[in-house]
Amino acid sequence: MDIRDLLQITLPIIQAPMAGSQNHQLAAAVSEAGGLGSIPAGMLNPETLDAELTAMAALTRKPYNVNFFCHQTPADDPARTEAWLALLAPFLNEFAIDPASIPGGATRQPFDAAMAEVVERHRPLVVSFHFGLPTRDLLERVKATGAKILSSATTLEEGRWLQAHGVDAVIAQGVEAGGHRGMFLSDDINGQVGTFALLPQLVAALDVPVIAAGGIADARCVTAAQALGAAGVQVGTAYLLCDESRASQLHRQALQSPFAEHTVLTTLFSGRPARGIVNRLIREVGARPEAVPAFPLAGNAIGSLRAAAEPLGIDHFSPLWAGQNVSGCQPIPAARLTEALAAGWKN
Repeated sequence: MDIRDLLQITLPIIQAPMAGSQNHQLAAAVSEAGGLGSIPAGMLNPETLDAELTAMAALTRKPYNVNFFCHQTPADDPARTEAWLALLAPFLNEFAIDPASIPGGATRQPFDAAMAEVVERHRPLVVSFHFGLPTRDLLERVKATGAKILSSATTLEEGRWLQAHGVDAVIAQGVEAGGHRGMFLSDDINGQVGTFALLPQLVAALDVPVIAAGGIADARCVTAAQALGAAGVQVGTAYLLCDESRASQLHRQALQSPFAEHTVLTTLFSGRPARGIVNRLIREVGARPEAVPAFPLAGNAIGSLRAAAEPLGIDHFSPLWAGQNVSGCQPIPAARLTEALAAGWKN
């Protein structure tokens, strides 16, 4: 089955949810073009998500996806925080940031009962999860709305786990993909594989449709994914330069620079592995130092550095999320990109 039937869309293209770089405007443009637009809820609270979905409904009546994180909120670890602030001390001093001014606590919340109420109120046709799935009772509440359930697998083991726990389709997230890895059964980066290695393994092993994600930038990539059994594709990085994207000017400049050829999996910006363009912070302290606090606590100190640097036109502490293939990034309307990607699908 291809996802056009499952998700009631006309083009087998899913716009990847990209927290911090988009809102309902990009999602609505993709949905209106016949693909599946996605709204990232990982950085929202129930009130702001409700507003986003209300705004989405004003722009389109077509199906869309809402994406949630399923991480565990970590306990406070003062020793880890102290080591982290010591690692960042040269940068904090450079921008005259008092460590005592850095807020504490988790800035991103996992899917919970309050978010489930928003889903029940708006009833999106598709709900997707990152980092596994929520607890069974919460998942059943979402399913009871009639929503189709998607989640990301970064290994064959994760794909089998997701199918056994009742998803309607699995997103095969190759290691090329930008942003956060969806890995949840292991934290071993060495176990992560490329899209076109992972995709056929999942297609062969699973009974549910498999959606290819990671490194898919143009119609040729879509054709290749289909040839390997994909039921559809999910694309993120290529949408970052679109007219409806809310990627910052610094992010847009980086995507169009030679530096975009060099991405790495880093834990610096949030505490979980995520792929982005190498900048000064990554170069000087390493991509995954041991002192980084657990997700999402690393983002607090980084947020203070960003707030000081970005107004000066400095991207040294900005998470410049991007996949390994930025060749599809174009400053065009999202509808045009969606149609260009779909031209690679052969039926």
